[in-house]
Amino acid sequence: MPSQKKSILQRFLIWRYRHISNKNFVFVLSILVGFLAGLVSVLLKNSTHLIQVFLESGIVSSKNSLYFVLPVIGLSVVYVLVKFVLKKPVTHAIPSILRALSKRNGILSRDNMYFPLITAPLTVGFGGSVGLLGPAVASGAAISSNVSLLFHINNKTRTLLIGCAAAGAISAVFKSPIAGIVFAVEVFSLDLTLVSLLPLLLASVASIITSYFFLGSDVLFRFEVKEQLILSRIPFYVLLGVGTAFASIYFSKMYFVIVQFFERFEKPLYRLLIGGLAIGIMLYFIPPLYGEGFGFINKLLHDQHLEAIGITPFDAYTHNIWVVIALLMGITIFKAVAMTTTFAAGGAGGIFIPTMVMGSALGNVVAKVINNLGLGFHVSEANFTLLGMAGLIAGVLHAPLTAIFLIAEITSGYELFVPLMITAAISFLISKNVLIHNIYTRELAEKGALLTHDKDASVLTLLNLDKVIETNFISVRPEQSLEVLLHRAVAKSSRNIFPVVNEEDALLGIILLDDIRDIMFDHSQYKKVTVEELMRQAPDVIFYGEDTTKQVMKKFQDTGAWNLPVIKGEKYYGFISKSKLLTAYRRKLISSR
Repeated sequence: MPSQKKSILQRFLIWRYRHISNKNFVFVLSILVGFLAGLVSVLLKNSTHLIQVFLESGIVSSKNSLYFVLPVIGLSVVYVLVKFVLKKPVTHAIPSILRALSKRNGILSRDNMYFPLITAPLTVGFGGSVGLLGPAVASGAAISSNVSLLFHINNKTRTLLIGCAAAGAISAVFKSPIAGIVFAVEVFSLDLTLVSLLPLLLASVASIITSYFFLGSDVLFRFEVKEQLILSRIPFYVLLGVGTAFASIYFSKMYFVIVQFFERFEKPLYRLLIGGLAIGIMLYFIPPLYGEGFGFINKLLHDQHLEAIGITPFDAYTHNIWVVIALLMGITIFKAVAMTTTFAAGGAGGIFIPTMVMGSALGNVVAKVINNLGLGFHVSEANFTLLGMAGLIAGVLHAPLTAIFLIAEITSGYELFVPLMITAAISFLISKNVLIHNIYTRELAEKGALLTHDKDASVLTLLNLDKVIETNFISVRPEQSLEVLLHRAVAKSSRNIFPVVNEEDALLGIILLDDIRDIMFDHSQYKKVTVEELMRQAPDVIFYGEDTTKQVMKKFQDTGAWNLPVIKGEKYYGFISKSKLLTAYRRKLISSR
């Protein structure tokens, strides 16, 4: 049976090569990837909704005491599945994809096609304060990666198809095809050319049609912007831009602080229990932190702030608008805490939608403060709710264009374009100056594994140092004589450099052929002179697994050397030559065009 399937695939590939050009086949695959990404998004949404409906029908509606229990139950189920069934740790969606693009030629494990479809609904359905967009992108990207492998697609096109999956996921979740394309370009550093634009467009269209087919014409946010741009309110948009910038910085810093805190606990079970209880306590006092939070945003857009806040221990005081503002500010502050705690405790999900929830609360708070200061100013609270979402997306994800087009599309609020541009631009500029890399990219950037729109930097990132390390150098010992060096190394090698190592293979130094040229024919020195006397220190060393390609290039530039030794695990491993590295760089640069 496998051989029969293989022969069918082979016959199809032969037929394809004869009748369908590569360009047209990429268009076909982009439509397929878009459809599958849309299907994944629909499946994630519906399965999560079923879990929430089941819980709300009997448990959640009976009120807060069981809010403590639900996150622990959900995280426990995920923990059991991951440890005993899936047997693979939960990974963060976008960073894992970015790493695969830079270091694995875009190859993603088949497990990633269905892992998120299981773990994310359980996490979110039981109250985990994360989103479903990240898992949708992760699953869609894994599907597109494996589809490209099945049909023997090259690395560059595989990257494009992964971008198509991301665009499709955004389109299906938010019914916003343009924002999907922009997201793929901004986050995955795709080149926006006609060659890439058309597949992205086809994937977005296929995905949004899939979403309409299964979910109908329902949209996430039913809201129509009616208010036109008023010049006198521009200072308030600037104020909100500054506010969302600082909120974005807080969001990002809090994320890494909480992650580092949970890393102190070596056993995942401890993280689960502490994280689950922490989330439960937060849900008791701030019910809107439960799950994704789309309902919360919708209620704010329709001026239903009391329904958005829900039942809390402070209900007796919510007639006072400043108490409402304080509660909304609590959501702004604790959404980042609840989201990161869910991740750190072992949950699965994304950060995109929690960012929107936090932004909507902050925008609403700013508007309410302006309207209730008694200074005679009045702004639209619904509009500021939307602008707050855009500001947080631009600041946290460093994706200002995605923020602008997404909010404009999902609300049909193109009248808000100028305010969106002001808020998103200010938020992005301030947060980008404080935090060079966002949550998705910080760890990858520190390890030199981040692709960017800088072509030279991306080519360096894509280079595989393993392919340029040469290990056929003959090593010598420091106690050996010149005679041994000449007969056992120089005479048997075509190289002009010889590493000097001790018994543990630790590098002590190097000998260049030029260093011994004056005495290599003086027989009187053969027994007298030792390798230790002849060796010199290497100009610099390359640490395997630690130095990035960019750092290696800099070491060659700073030292002027043509060969540098490589140290792996404190032992000599081989050499990298500048000429071979530059040749590999040129080839990668040509192939990436």
